[in-house]
Amino acid sequence: MDNNIAERLNSAYRQLAEIKQKNLSVRADAQLIAVSKTKPISLITEAYLAGQRQFGENYVQELVDKATALTELADLEWHFIGPIQSNKTRDIAKFANWVHSIDRLKIAERLSAQRPATMPPLKVLIQVNISDEASKAGIAAAEVQPFAAKIATLPNLELAGLMAIPAPAVGNDNSQAFAAMQALSAQLQQQFPQARALSMGMSDDWQQALTFGATMIRLGTAIFGAREPQPHE
Repeated sequence: MDNNIAERLNSAYRQLAEIKQKNLSVRADAQLIAVSKTKPISLITEAYLAGQRQFGENYVQELVDKATALTELADLEWHFIGPIQSNKTRDIAKFANWVHSIDRLKIAERLSAQRPATMPPLKVLIQVNISDEASKAGIAAAEVQPFAAKIATLPNLELAGLMAIPAPAVGNDNSQAFAAMQALSAQLQQQFPQARALSMGMSDDWQQALTFGATMIRLGTAIFGAREPQPHE
């Protein structure tokens, strides 16, 4: 891949600033998560040197390896955004700053129990299956409030908001799903005011997600280019 990560980041942040300026409904705290799954540490370092601090990983072993190798970069913020197996929660609890993919109480309980006492509470997002896809993780929209109430009781977790990966839409128009998530987020904040984060929008539809209140947009291809399929856990 050519060395243009800094240019891609600068372009994304310029677009983000322009959208914020033009659309008053865009959240002022909206930020970009650079999804670095399957990408080498050298590219993460390159993005870091260009000013990026938030990185998303889908695979636990990659998270562990990269966080361990980059320990000296103390201001790095690791977001785990992939599916979670019970036997992998200890590493996530130790190395992640955020977890976007909570959809089972058992997983949340394990993360809380295994979060090191020396670390601040792990910030977690509830993953919502907003398009009701049988093949996709996440809880149903109707389950958000009772599930959130259970998460909020766990001592070493901080309920920070919601996440969704809508079904692919024709013309990348996910306005219906994004609007539904925006409404769910508003409802959740009535009970849990601190749960303001809304993680939605990826390389193909992030501009639209911003107009529906996204606070975290997850960009992989737009920053690092297309990734090669790799066998993983």
